[in-house]
Amino acid sequence: MIARLPVGDRRAVRAAVRQLVEREPATAARVVLLYGAAAFAGLGPPWLLGTVVDSIRSGHAESVNRLLPAVLACALAQMLFTRYAIDAGRRFGERSLTYLREDLLDRVLALPTAIVEQAGGGDLMTRGTTDVATVGVAVREALPEMLIAGIRVVLPLAVIFVLDWRLGAGALAGVPLLLFVCRWYLRTARTAYLTEAAAGTEISDTLMATTSGARTVAALGMGVRRIGAGDETTSVHLAAQITTLRLRTLLYSSKDVAGVLPVTVVLIIGGLLHDGHSVPLGTVVAAALYVQQLGSPLDTLVGRAEQLQRAGAAMARLVGVPAAPAAKTSEGPIPADDRVRLSSVRFAYRSGRDVLRDIDLDVGPGERIAVVGPSGSGKTTLARLLAGIDRPSSGAVTVGGVSVSDLAPETLRRRIVLVTQEHHVFLGTVRENLVIAAPTADDDALRDALRTVGADWVDTLSDGMGTVLGPGATVLDAAREQQLALARIVLADPRVILLDEATSLLDPATARDAERSLSAVLEGRTVIAFAHRLHTARDADRVIVLEDGRITEQGTHDELRSAGGVYADLWHAQVGT
Repeated sequence: MIARLPVGDRRAVRAAVRQLVEREPATAARVVLLYGAAAFAGLGPPWLLGTVVDSIRSGHAESVNRLLPAVLACALAQMLFTRYAIDAGRRFGERSLTYLREDLLDRVLALPTAIVEQAGGGDLMTRGTTDVATVGVAVREALPEMLIAGIRVVLPLAVIFVLDWRLGAGALAGVPLLLFVCRWYLRTARTAYLTEAAAGTEISDTLMATTSGARTVAALGMGVRRIGAGDETTSVHLAAQITTLRLRTLLYSSKDVAGVLPVTVVLIIGGLLHDGHSVPLGTVVAAALYVQQLGSPLDTLVGRAEQLQRAGAAMARLVGVPAAPAAKTSEGPIPADDRVRLSSVRFAYRSGRDVLRDIDLDVGPGERIAVVGPSGSGKTTLARLLAGIDRPSSGAVTVGGVSVSDLAPETLRRRIVLVTQEHHVFLGTVRENLVIAAPTADDDALRDALRTVGADWVDTLSDGMGTVLGPGATVLDAAREQQLALARIVLADPRVILLDEATSLLDPATARDAERSLSAVLEGRTVIAFAHRLHTARDADRVIVLEDGRITEQGTHDELRSAGGVYADLWHAQVGT
């Protein structure tokens, strides 16, 4: 079961939006003022046209020549104010997008590795792409448009009340229906859109699992099963989309009715008042034009309100990331030395199913330990506990007398580094892939690290250290990727090194060369190697045999070979007599 990252509540979403505005207060104020000016300029034409009607009826047609240029001037002013307001709004939106992406990356990097792994790649990917883009559109387009639409609704209504309060009351005829439906929609839509986003995450996870294991799927004939899994997640997503579509249909239908109703009511009231000589025809015409003007901003308000609900759900997923337990950022305790100790350690991924049982191990500073055992014996789990990725269910894992789980990230990275058989090449140059481990290292230091692990092939690349790696550029094979990962360890210069099948993807000759090269670098450091290849164990100070989650044997290579136990069987099976 994948443990999804949390989702922020409404208060957290409001605080995040307020923080975005506070980061760019001048730009936000400029947007409001420009849209306000545009809406104010838009009040002129209906008023002036109503005056034109009254002037013609009263026999003063000559005033039309003075009023029509004023109508054109108001329209031109509205167009210019709107144009600059849109420009300012888009600038504000793009800056907000930048802040959102940077904040999300900082939050994810602050999370413990175990939580990131449990969340799944699909969850993080959709939050960092789809959700950020959804919020970006809302900030860049929806919020500014709703702002001017709100002003374009309030100001004309105010003017209608100034013209005649009875006409103003008629203009509000559709408000009760709209408020009722919007209130229901706002209370229902957030959950529906969060459900839709979660279903989209499931699709991403399913696709990533299928594509990343495409060769395995083809080899084992699992195509039909994986297609079935994809169909299932797609069906759930479709059902969620249909639910939100129904919500939007109801909202838009009520908006259409609420938009037509005020025009009808104002025309009826205005006709009755004009027949009774209570209101001039020009006033009725102006009021009708103002009410007619409400249709477009009401469409915008309702349409963008739906988009804001979607963006609100996306923002809740973004601000929910820091709600997860964050890794410690303070310096914290400093280990006294490099002694690694495990005391009565037990660990289970699921309750009641221990992977490790009663592990007691003491590794002195500078000692080289090899942990071996059959597949599934718990070697990788033990490596994760030592690296501080997971916490033991019970017992303690310490380095220098300090619990590994209590070490601050920077302290942990300086003390313990885990190198696994899973490696990653970042998009960028060879140099950029290496300086991650040592930001201040120059090219000479980088080349020394590469030579240490036998990666002389870098000099044969087209641009040497400046060669771009990754899809669409230079793609390294598995062995070279692993050498790059080992070179990072050389540069990181940690005190305790955990090698979890670190050379498993290298051919035997290259692996032995890399291990011999690393020997000089590992001198004086505490090294714990988890390996299937027993050549590593032969050179270790002590060999630990892990079987079914327990330490069953320990001693030197020669001692364990002579003992005729599990290690001797593994050695004979792999190397022979």
